[in-house]
Amino acid sequence: MRNILLSRDGFNEAVFARDKHKCIFCDDTKVVAHHIIERKLWDDGGYYLNNGASVCDKHHLDCELTLISVEKVREAAGITQVIVPDTMYDDTIYDKWGNPVLGNGMRTRGPMFFTEQVQKVLKEANLLGNFTHHVKPARVLHLPFSPGIHNDDRIIRNYDGFEGRECIATKKKDGENTSMYSDHFHARSVDGRSHPSRDWAKGLWGQIKHDIPPEWRINGENVYAQHSIAYEDLSTYFFGFGVWNERNRRLDWDDMMQWFELLGITPVPVLDRFIWSEQRVRELADSLDLTKDEGLVITTAEGFDYGESHKYNAKWVRSGHVQTNKHWMFQEVVPNKLKRA
Repeated sequence: MRNILLSRDGFNEAVFARDKHKCIFCDDTKVVAHHIIERKLWDDGGYYLNNGASVCDKHHLDCELTLISVEKVREAAGITQVIVPDTMYDDTIYDKWGNPVLGNGMRTRGPMFFTEQVQKVLKEANLLGNFTHHVKPARVLHLPFSPGIHNDDRIIRNYDGFEGRECIATKKKDGENTSMYSDHFHARSVDGRSHPSRDWAKGLWGQIKHDIPPEWRINGENVYAQHSIAYEDLSTYFFGFGVWNERNRRLDWDDMMQWFELLGITPVPVLDRFIWSEQRVRELADSLDLTKDEGLVITTAEGFDYGESHKYNAKWVRSGHVQTNKHWMFQEVVPNKLKRA
C-alpha cells in the first residue's frame, strides 16, 4: 500500500491507521492527513501512504510553513521509503513545496516558488531571505517509446503539453547540463564543486557573464569531456538550449536564439521544427546516427514556467546508452575534439 495510489478518503484512512489516529509529534488525537510533499506537485494527486502523516493543527501549520522539515516528518511517522514526484530527483532534499534545500541551509526556487500560495507561506515563515536565485535544472522525462530508459528514469505521462503546439526537435548531446548566471556558474548541482572538465565552459562564462541580466539563467550542455560518446568534430564545447528570466520562465525559442547570438553561444543542433506529431518524432529518432548522437529532445517553441517544464520537454535516448559513472570526477579527463579550422 505504501506505493499504491489511493483515493483521498483511502489516503486519510491509511495515514490515520498507521499513525494510530494521533499526531506524530505530540499525540493529539485531533489530526489531519498532511501531504509531506505538496500534492499539487504530483500529476496523480500524490495520495500515497508514504507521502502522508497525521498531524495536529499546530504541527500542521509548522509543516506548511516548512518550519518542520520533510525529513523530520518522515522520521516521526516511521517512513523509511522516500517517494517524490516523477519531476523531482531521488538524491535531492526538498521542503514541503518542492524547493531544493542546499547543504548550507539555503534553498533554491522550486516549481511552485512564485505562486501566490507559496510566497505567502514563506513570507509568513520569514524564509524568503533564505532563497537563492540559482536553480537546479528541471528533470527531463523520457518519451514512452524511448529505448534508453533505465530503472531510475521517469516517463512523460501524456502529450498534453505538446498537442497542437509548434515543437522543436534537437540533438541530445552526451555531456553535462550546465547553468550560467551573471553571478554564478554550476553544473547539475547548484553548490557543486569545480572540476577540470568544466574549465573551458567556465572560461566562456567569464567572457559573457556581464551580459547576462540579473537573476537570468543560461542552460546548456558542456561536452568538453568524453563520457559515453567520443566526439571528433565539435564546433564548440558548449551548446545552449535554455534561457530563463528572473521569474524562472523559459523564453520563447526565437527569443532564446537571439540571446544566444548576442552572447556568442552556439545553440544545440536543430533536427526539425514542426507541429506536434508522435510519428514525426519517431521518424527523427530513426534518422539519428547513434554512434554520434545520444538521442533527441523535444521542446515547445512557446515559453513556459519552470514548474511546468516536465509538460513541455521530453527526450528520446538511444538503447544501451551508458549513464555517466558516479565517480567520473575522479577519473582522467579525456577531451573531445573540435573541428579543424
